Amino acid sequence: MTTKKLPTIKEIAKQLNISVSTVSRALHDHPSIGLRTKMRVQQLAKEMGYEPNQTAIFFKQRKTFTIGVILPYLIEDFFAGAISGIEAIANEHKYNVLIGQSNDDVEREKAIVTAFKNQRVDGIIVSLSKHTKNLDHFTALEKYQIPVVFFDRVPSSNAFNKVAFDMPHGTHQAISYLMEKGHRRIGIINGPKEMKSSKERTDTYMEVLQKKRLKIDMSLVAYCDLTKEGTAEAMESLLSLKQPPTAILAMNDYVVLDAIQYARSKKLKNNKDIVFVSYANLPITQYLENPPMASLEQYPKKQGEKAAELLLEQINSETEISPRNILIQGEMIFHKGK
Repeated sequence: MTTKKLPTIKEIAKQLNISVSTVSRALHDHPSIGLRTKMRVQQLAKEMGYEPNQTAIFFKQRKTFTIGVILPYLIEDFFAGAISGIEAIANEHKYNVLIGQSNDDVEREKAIVTAFKNQRVDGIIVSLSKHTKNLDHFTALEKYQIPVVFFDRVPSSNAFNKVAFDMPHGTHQAISYLMEKGHRRIGIINGPKEMKSSKERTDTYMEVLQKKRLKIDMSLVAYCDLTKEGTAEAMESLLSLKQPPTAILAMNDYVVLDAIQYARSKKLKNNKDIVFVSYANLPITQYLENPPMASLEQYPKKQGEKAAELLLEQINSETEISPRNILIQGEMIFHKGK
């Protein structure tokens, strides 16, 4: 079985007895070509089934009009929301989006970066794996002129373009709210220590306690690997304290759901014996019988939109733009049973 070759500009030019450059201009609606010639060229191109050579166009423009996105997990509602925001902005600017899932694995993250580089993407948007410490695989993209924008899980360094939830502001909101409710022993379930958000959460926690002139007890700050087992270990360490917390601030809604389940296994009533507040405010929360008392909405779609806008600004700028750090303000959302 033979495959019919697609017609070329040369073949169209030959049939119409005009130059290749005239055909090219006519197909691109160039003002120097008369209307009659344009119509003849475009009609014949349609009849012959002509398709433009995208590779040649990309080579000429030095762009592929494609951006890569690296996420820890695609199934999480938060990242699904972020993708919606990224694709909305990309589509608006006629860019395609390639998506890679790191599964929170650093080596997988590196492999995706290499694949995107080889695909000649114009830029990359990344939410880092929870274990990523070294950023060499991203800084190496500079020599290929592939800009990078980090979002949500971002590095500490201000040498990079970043879009993230304003963690200090949101954490201050949450802890202040719990204190207004009379809680003085407030526990925190953080993610891994190497994550920037974990440090920001802990630092803000200590600042609020200092301002309120309350004793800082670091045994109330637990860390977990974001798994169900890790959350159970964090809860066990907090509840086994001589003076256990009366309220817990959990890293995200998945962690808080595991924490609530653990508390119930210990015969503790949610939002009565112990109160929970979390980050993210996932859609599923409104359908739960035992939701946390409140969640901090982090606006993932907005984060995705801002990250895409920032990346396209970097891609299309003819001059070097200094790195920007965009912070998205959160909002406390209160659930039933408060």
